[in-house]
Amino acid sequence: MPLSIELLVLLVCPQCRGDLRYDRDADKLICEACSLRYPVVDGVPVMLPEAAEKIERDCAQIMLISSR
Repeated sequence: MPLSIELLVLLVCPQCRGDLRYDRDADKLICEACSLRYPVVDGVPVMLPEAAEKIERDCAQIMLISSR
């Protein structure tokens, strides 16, 4: 079940309070600043830092993000 737009505009990263990007295909909320991916389980975002996955990035991806 995809997250509603109303909920998405309210959610922030619990680590840095930054914006989150919703990956609808993977059903994850992504914080680019912290390189963390938060799961969405049965339509409920699990916003616990210990539940988040660390996103591994290579140098090319880091340079692309930092140039935005």
